[in-house]
Amino acid sequence: MVDTNAGSFFSDKSAKIFVAGHRGLVGSAIVRKLQSFGFSNLVLRTHSELDLTVQSAVDAFFTSEKPKFVILAAAKVGGIHANNTYPADFIAINLQIQTNVIHSSFTHGVEKLLFLGSSCIYPKFAPQPIPESALLTGPLEPTNEWYAIAKIAGIKICQAYRIQHNWNAISGMPTNLYGPNDNFHPENSHVLPALIRRFHEAKVSKDKEVVVWGSGSPLREFLHVDDLADAVVFMMDKYSGLSHLNVGSGKEVTIKELAELVKEVVGFEGELVWDKTKPDGTPRKLMDSSMLMELGWEPKISLKDGLVDAYKWYLENYAAKQ
Repeated sequence: MVDTNAGSFFSDKSAKIFVAGHRGLVGSAIVRKLQSFGFSNLVLRTHSELDLTVQSAVDAFFTSEKPKFVILAAAKVGGIHANNTYPADFIAINLQIQTNVIHSSFTHGVEKLLFLGSSCIYPKFAPQPIPESALLTGPLEPTNEWYAIAKIAGIKICQAYRIQHNWNAISGMPTNLYGPNDNFHPENSHVLPALIRRFHEAKVSKDKEVVVWGSGSPLREFLHVDDLADAVVFMMDKYSGLSHLNVGSGKEVTIKELAELVKEVVGFEGELVWDKTKPDGTPRKLMDSSMLMELGWEPKISLKDGLVDAYKWYLENYAAKQ
């Protein structure tokens, strides 16, 4: 469904926009994108300034600030190890953030809210590519089901407020993201930033080889976070519907191809060795983003260009501080 108020998001560049989670990978990209479009009245709060898990604090914030638009990118996130170790945190904190922000947005007259989730909302054995209709059709991946259930609840909260109150709350579910402000932690990072760090450190220490887990055969989809931010602005302007929308690049790459590309971008000249005794994980995970693309959005940043950008950021902001 195309928004009947299409273009209204751009009609007032001084409208107050609350970007929740503006310091993270996703939130910081959204802030950059909004600023590049000339939006001048962004409302931003750090966690120490506003704890989104505290309902009274969130309500007081909305009472005083009264934003016109809300983009909800705040979440407690982490890899498999973190999800397995702190399941209560992942379900409770995310449910608290979502419920508080969405409810206060509605009660204080926010015109439109966009909730952002994750591709982990889908069943472990969803059809490939994964359409929006695959939601709630099978069991989740056990290692991150607590986070996934919270994100599914976020979609359903937005739908419930739309159905009961005719309120303009929408949801977007991005694929695997990377780019500036990514997490390059040696244990807790995702595959792409982990590869960038490992190849860089091997290059610096002049190692002869880098060992990567698995066979390299699984297929994965990646989207530069600036492309996601572009999609967020597009949806705020053009989309108003009950269904959540997948946001992906529509392009797959094997982990082997990815590793070779990272090796090239970083400039590591040693050997790439595959440890096939280690698990591969899911063989394929591709989102079907045709609903969003049929509305007129498309990604612009190639994986190679995106990796060059991500490595540049890593060198300037992470490696320099080691």
